Amino acid sequence: MGVTVVKCGGAVPAEAVCADLADHVGEVVLVHGGAPEIARLSGELGVASRTLVSPSGVTSRHTDPAMLDVVTLALTGRAKPRLLRSLAGHGIPAVGLTGLDDGLLQARRKAAQRAVRDGRTVVVRDDHSGRVTEVRPRVLRVLLDAGFVPVVSPPATGEDGAPVNVDADRAAAAIAAALGAERLVLLTSAPGVLRDASDAGSLLGRCALPHEGPVPHAASGGMHRKLIAAREALLAGVPRVSVSDGRIPHPVTAALGGAGTTLEIS
Repeated sequence: MGVTVVKCGGAVPAEAVCADLADHVGEVVLVHGGAPEIARLSGELGVASRTLVSPSGVTSRHTDPAMLDVVTLALTGRAKPRLLRSLAGHGIPAVGLTGLDDGLLQARRKAAQRAVRDGRTVVVRDDHSGRVTEVRPRVLRVLLDAGFVPVVSPPATGEDGAPVNVDADRAAAAIAAALGAERLVLLTSAPGVLRDASDAGSLLGRCALPHEGPVPHAASGGMHRKLIAAREALLAGVPRVSVSDGRIPHPVTAALGGAGTTLEIS
């Protein structure tokens, strides 16, 4: 049986996802984010949460040094332990990792990036986010071979050895490619990719993505990033990629059975 990489968003109920992995031990890697936990912790610590909007309209979290600490603490101190406790409760052996462990995720920090503020384009230089440039999957293979479920989150390791915040969906895509995975499943708090984001009944069974350039205009926010991640995985050789509802019973089994939206390159 080949490897499946499952990305679980922070808004997806963890219990059903974890329970559904019992039949996939040794063949699944769970990648997670944690936007709700990050927002909650930043409020508790009084760290301002700001959003960067690129000239093309793509939004991202402004990860200044204080926010980088919040992201790391929220993912490794709250989101990941919750997943590990749930997995253990279902008798599933799991090990929590970040991209820093054994240099698992290598990234290039954006030294400067353009953003639109109050109608003006400005250059932001204190953002500690970036893009995954390499995956070193040795630790994942060791854990999978030993019958564990690796549970992975950002941050990644930058070129200077410092932590870099990376998008968890795109990290999952890079991990799937590096492992030669058969499937990448992106679980979200929607039925899948919708033709109309305000209409849950407009689910697309299949969604074609261009080789390059903008992804379908109807996608925005988190779904926009998922489609970018899906395209990167497909172009890197992952044969099957889907976006599916993580809120339903047995969400992983449902996705593997064809629920949600199957992505393809047009």
